[in-house]
Amino acid sequence: MTHSPKQLREILKRYDLEPRRSLGQNFVVDPNTVRRIAKLSGASPSDPIVEIGGGLGSLTLALAETGAEVVSVEVDPGLASALRKVVAEHVARHEVRVIEADARTLDWSGILNGRDNWRLVANLPYNIATSLIVDLLANVAALKSMLVMVQREVGERLAGTGGPKTVGIPSLLVAYHGTAKVVGRVPPTVFYPKPKVESVLIQIDRHLLAPVEAPLEGIEMLLRAGFGQRRKMLRKSLAGLVDSAAFSLAGIDSRARPETLSLEDWSRLATVVS
Repeated sequence: MTHSPKQLREILKRYDLEPRRSLGQNFVVDPNTVRRIAKLSGASPSDPIVEIGGGLGSLTLALAETGAEVVSVEVDPGLASALRKVVAEHVARHEVRVIEADARTLDWSGILNGRDNWRLVANLPYNIATSLIVDLLANVAALKSMLVMVQREVGERLAGTGGPKTVGIPSLLVAYHGTAKVVGRVPPTVFYPKPKVESVLIQIDRHLLAPVEAPLEGIEMLLRAGFGQRRKMLRKSLAGLVDSAAFSLAGIDSRARPETLSLEDWSRLATVVS
């Protein structure tokens, strides 16, 4: 069972709650959409799910319907309390844990119980989405895949699929850790309240091995310097870090701009510099 718009408004009224703009709260109220997300996530009895932004449980219930074990993280105390009651009413056969916490400061090792086959599903506000996803990819190896719903522009920057302007530090760091792609679009009409922007679903599958040779630290140092002045040629933005000989050894045109380089290019350059 998942919530219709009428049911969700009734739940909000029952628990004296209102969507909070400060937390980017827009609840999915279309059963077909949440079931599509649950299917795309790969949720199954064999792969546990950690959900960020459980809200009032529309997606939580759809994930539970798959038979997956679900841990739902919700930062809003009022929503977390209501979510526990919603889960207790509707989920009898499957295990769902609701944790009131901020995903940005959560002790993930304690939550994930030492298992390494977790799938993450999240409906994230634009203001925390990029930093949270990059942080989880870098520091929570137990998350083998992610399916995140974000504002379209944010999703394109994470996947680097919207042309040169969307290629940057986020897309290249995501590419270092996994393969990212847009797997669906979500219109404003399936949310309550209805946002003014379109959302997309981004699927990220973690690499089993690093895709390039250079260590992440060396690559990230060059990325931050290069994209810190992204309108300049690399020989300008990387001055003091990379000399002309290093550009030549790496096979990189020093007149290029940072968004034209692939992750492999940055890796070669970092290897030469190191």
